Amino acid sequence: MKIVIAPDSFKESLTAPEVAEAIAAGVRQAMPQAQTLCVPMADGGEGTVAAVLAATGGQWRTTAVQGALGEPLQADWGWLPDGTAVIEMAAAAGLEQVAPQDRKPMQASSFGVGQLVAAALDAGAKRIILGLGGSSTTDGGAGMLSALGLRLLDGAGKPLAPGGAALRELASIDDGGLDPRLASTQVVIASDVNNPLCGPRGAAHIFGPQKGADPAQVAGLDAALARFADLSARRLGRDMRDEPGAGAAGGLGFAAHAYLRAQFRPGVEIVAELGGLARAVQGAALVFTGEGRMDAQTLNGKTPAGVARIAQAAGVPVVALAGSLGEGYEALYEGGISAAFSLAPGPILLPEALARAAQLLTDRARDATRLWLAGRRHAL
Repeated sequence: MKIVIAPDSFKESLTAPEVAEAIAAGVRQAMPQAQTLCVPMADGGEGTVAAVLAATGGQWRTTAVQGALGEPLQADWGWLPDGTAVIEMAAAAGLEQVAPQDRKPMQASSFGVGQLVAAALDAGAKRIILGLGGSSTTDGGAGMLSALGLRLLDGAGKPLAPGGAALRELASIDDGGLDPRLASTQVVIASDVNNPLCGPRGAAHIFGPQKGADPAQVAGLDAALARFADLSARRLGRDMRDEPGAGAAGGLGFAAHAYLRAQFRPGVEIVAELGGLARAVQGAALVFTGEGRMDAQTLNGKTPAGVARIAQAAGVPVVALAGSLGEGYEALYEGGISAAFSLAPGPILLPEALARAAQLLTDRARDATRLWLAGRRHAL
């Protein structure tokens, strides 16, 4: 009997492959004869490269880049056998890389992301999958584009300083030096965010506060991003600020739309495709999925919802395991998830839950499998 296990990572605790193996251990405790097939998943954010490499047998690569505040970083990315590069923007400009007291939302730059893209081009990539999520930046992707040869100049013809705030001084854009290899490279953006660049639902207003921006800084960043969009539209002859996903990763989605002509796809679809999830669930009796927290927002492009859609199409029931179940999680049942369970066995502090996550996953997977087996026996 085949049981497919397709979870996301549990942030600050376990990678997706580690989560999958912990669940598989619980399934085997309840049903030693089961064939467990692990397909680690992600939705474009943290853990995307690890999930894809685990599913495809790709290689880890490392490139020295500038972090969001200019600090030196060793950023990991992935290389697939077919010549596809897989990059997480958070590897070079991630929010979790900067301590809360050190965050500088006005100066944080995506320059290092551009350095990773350039490294992929140097390696001969003909397709680049760029996961957007967990960014510390709100610079509209200006830093990334600068690393790829775009020149953003002030009124004196001097290059702008790094960060979103500097875009208020933008006077002209010179795209003549943009890396010509981009024209023959397919760029695919993996993201579950559909916000526009500017306005009340834009990058600054919705995501700026979590990156440390106060209300005045949010307003300043929004105006700066609008300035970038205005001059980009004038330069390119098309205005991309309202394209779905333009506000993703501090507006890096806008840069991808406008200058890289990227294709945007839900991250979970890309990872599922690369990992062969649809093929894996054929003939399966049960699918397990999960992530650190599930609530009503999980239906908006998160991994469990994507896994459930694929399993539902194959007529396979889905059990979801989460570190916690938030408000409205019951909506998941309308999205194809048969049952959802929290890992916590009782009152427990977060540090302890994180430390014990693997064992808790094994225990809940064992319990859920036993319940499922009891239901099957009763039905027979």
